[in-house]
Amino acid sequence: MEGNNALVQRRTLVKLALAAPVIAAAGRSLAADTPLVPASDVETRSLDELHKAALAEGGKVIVYSGGDIPNAYAGIEKAFAERFPGMSARVFTDLSKYHDARIDLQLQKGRLEADVAILQTLHDFDRWKEEGQLLAYKPLDWDAVLPEYKDPDGAFLSIGIIAFSNSYNTAKLTEDTAPRDAVDYLDPKWKGQLVLTYPHDDDAVLYQFDRIVQAHGWDYMDRLLTQDVQWVRGTVPSRLVVAEGKKAATFTASGTFAPAPNATSHFILPREDIFHSWPQTGAILKEAPHKEGARLFMSWMNSKEATVARTGQWSVRRDVPGAGKIGPIENFNTDPFRFRTFMKDRARIERLRIEFEHVIGPAAGPNPTNTKGVYLLG
Repeated sequence: MEGNNALVQRRTLVKLALAAPVIAAAGRSLAADTPLVPASDVETRSLDELHKAALAEGGKVIVYSGGDIPNAYAGIEKAFAERFPGMSARVFTDLSKYHDARIDLQLQKGRLEADVAILQTLHDFDRWKEEGQLLAYKPLDWDAVLPEYKDPDGAFLSIGIIAFSNSYNTAKLTEDTAPRDAVDYLDPKWKGQLVLTYPHDDDAVLYQFDRIVQAHGWDYMDRLLTQDVQWVRGTVPSRLVVAEGKKAATFTASGTFAPAPNATSHFILPREDIFHSWPQTGAILKEAPHKEGARLFMSWMNSKEATVARTGQWSVRRDVPGAGKIGPIENFNTDPFRFRTFMKDRARIERLRIEFEHVIGPAAGPNPTNTKGVYLLG
């Protein structure tokens, strides 16, 4: 058994190696440097008062939310409609890289459909703020959100923290036998038993693979490709392949720290490797057709009741702990703010995408959400 000093030293070396691709100092918050006319005050109307105002406006809100399976947020739509009778929330799911371009096209065409954007493309929020495309709004319970997870001007804020790491099939493996660190997946016993998301199709997965290559070299990819990996578009699809028992494990998926007793896949963190986490971020667009509906939606999403109900990993509220009694994210081998720095270097990201496509091959298959077009309401 490895001694404590050696273990600490080894973990330190892994952290330094895996952090190498970050080419600029990572910001310790979501706060942008770009000035914005700030929201004059934090929202003082209650949810019920906001509900009345939204009904008077027409009772609608349109949300573009990042995801990679159809109707991923049907539960949020249902909960919102039940909490606020007469309101209609449409939460359209698509890959964030498609939603941001869709919003830009709508703005260029002079007809914005989306009221709210909730995306993993964190660089977009800085850009949209600089362009004057975001509505300054500090929702109810603004002070309950930790300061590093919100823009001080109210341009945008995180709705929660997402981490990607390992998922394993509970019928095939146990927590003790499942692969957890990057090198574990190279063991020949996993040949034909792995499913992974194309890194050149999802920037969050690209960030994972970039760190791995920085730590282990491109030889890691050569060895991984000998494992007869099933490559898929989308991170939820990779988790579902594992949950259905078609493959044993993946490291390109999210999951809850509080799985149901009958869950067929479990999410676990690495033993030593750094893992990827980031604050999924939301904002109201300045030209939103349903501004009161958008304010109601963001205040509800930021409320304690809604945060508790949907937190599967870590919350950004001071008073809502992580799921499954997981400790604070600061206690783990991850930095949720580095991804924002990574996402700002678009030239490097495009180069990485092409490099991984050369190594793995083009991402095959249709858009996993089946969402198409500049406008989604028809």
